[in-house]
This record gives sequence, structure tokens and C-alpha cells, in this order.
Amino acid sequence: MSENLDLVRSIYAAHERGDYSSVGWAHPEIEYVVADGPEPGSWTGVAGMAEAWRGLSSAAENLRVLAEEYRELDDQRVLVLLDATGRGKTSGIDLHRVRGGATLFHLCDGKVTRCVVYFNRDRALADLGLEDG
Repeated sequence: MSENLDLVRSIYAAHERGDYSSVGWAHPEIEYVVADGPEPGSWTGVAGMAEAWRGLSSAAENLRVLAEEYRELDDQRVLVLLDATGRGKTSGIDLHRVRGGATLFHLCDGKVTRCVVYFNRDRALADLGLEDG
């Protein structure tokens, strides 16, 4: 297993415990992109990433993001297929009933330089020219 894959697995191990406080894995000028979903956008830097995450996580109650599958695409990119649990605060939708999303990590020199969040897994796979499964 590569160092990049190990790093991404460690990020999700913390997230699955509900710990989102560590950002040591992020490059100081990380580009954080939300490709789709309720609030798409792009933020730069660790503070921007934290702001975006607060916005996303505040839309749900008891939000937990669970990694289902890790795919090392090349020596600089790791795709994580996700499932989420929780409930939309406004919609009341059980997030587990919605098909999982995905996150694409771009890595260089042991840091995540770009992170692209997809609420729609099919869109992520299509953007990357990949098949599900």
C-alpha cells in the first residue's frame, strides 16, 4: 500500500470516529471543492476548508461519513467511495437512504493539495471516466 493511500485511510479513520479536528494532512493552501450537492463551491486554505465543512455538516444532524472503498487512481490521486449516516435538518431525509458520495484526494509530498467532494457518486465516477464496482 502506498503512503498516499495510508494517509487517506488515516483521515477517514479519524472521521469515522467523529474526529474532524486534525488538519495536519492538508497542505496550507489546499483547494477544497464541493462539486455538487446543496452548496457547491471552491475554497482555498485550511481555514477555507474548515468553513466549507462547517457549512456542509451544519445541514445534517448526527452526520457520519463512512469510507466504503478506496481506489488509488495513480501516484497522486486517491478516490474514496462513501456512505453517510445522519438526517437532513431541513428535509428530514435519512442520508443513509441516499446513494453514497465520493471524495477525490490529490496528494503531493505527503500532503493533500486538492480535495473534491461529490454528493453524487455517479457524477464523480463519470468525471473521472471510471465505472462503479
